[in-house]
Amino acid sequence: MSQNIYDNDDFFAGYSRLRRSVEGLSGAAEWPVLRDWLGDVRGAHVLDLGCGFGWACRWAREAGAAEVTGIDLSENMLARAREMTPDSAVRYVLGDLETAEIAPGAWDVIYSSLALHYIADLAGLFARAHAGLRQGGRLVFSVEHPIFTAPTNPGWLEQDGRKVWPVDGYLSEGPRSTNWLAPGVIKQHRGIGTYVSLLLAAGFRLEHLVEWGPSPEQIADNPVWSIERDRPPFLLVSASLSP
Repeated sequence: MSQNIYDNDDFFAGYSRLRRSVEGLSGAAEWPVLRDWLGDVRGAHVLDLGCGFGWACRWAREAGAAEVTGIDLSENMLARAREMTPDSAVRYVLGDLETAEIAPGAWDVIYSSLALHYIADLAGLFARAHAGLRQGGRLVFSVEHPIFTAPTNPGWLEQDGRKVWPVDGYLSEGPRSTNWLAPGVIKQHRGIGTYVSLLLAAGFRLEHLVEWGPSPEQIADNPVWSIERDRPPFLLVSASLSP
């Protein structure tokens, strides 16, 4: 079973204060890329894996999706999502992504934002996602970039008067215990090649892969993001069913 850190009171309080928790998709700088990959969802059946507060679920309905289901392990997250979603066509389900059932052939789009780096059996989840998609369906997801998950306790270091990002044991994949918002948060470190290999082994065709960093325009609006050009925070991936 996955670690349910989001129902830890201290962690949840800290998470709730993050910009993306307060502002939703407009506070997620990588969202415009993911939104473009999601494309036209009018009439689509959409599944959100690790839906959190339900921001993407509500976006999908507002964009015309016929039905949206969000799955999350956290009662705290789902309670907030339900409070914010007065729409009977959006359903929230308590479930562990390690084992959660994905109805075969039921979905046009499967989406996940910053959740899959918590999953140990990602091969199993990709296999269930592949089986769950209809012909022409697509999987779009983001994870923390492997450079971010490699250090045991990530954080910028000072070296020769400049900030540098440590990378520890990049090729040694597996669980890493970090102190992020609360001590002992377990994330699964895996390299970019592993993400791609697992997708291909599950039968997906890779469509897009972006090591996301802020654009010059985004940095002009938010200068504090300039340091993210030295270490991409997110890996963004889009895949489809192989012909």
